[in-house]
Amino acid sequence: MMVSLTVNGKMVEIDGDMPLPDFLVGRGINPRTIAVAKNGEVIERGTYDAVVLRAGDVIEIVRMIGGG
Repeated sequence: MMVSLTVNGKMVEIDGDMPLPDFLVGRGINPRTIAVAKNGEVIERGTYDAVVLRAGDVIEIVRMIGGG
């Protein structure tokens, strides 16, 4: 069953509830180079495996950029 969620302001459909790491890998996103917030709460990188994306979630993914 497809579910809809919002990722960086855009509606995205996924194949049912999905673990965050599977979502990231499926989109070619390296979890080490980003920060993620789910429903306004920043997720600690060490807990990504415990996070499941569900219908109606609002996800923000921010890429870290080095520089100086």
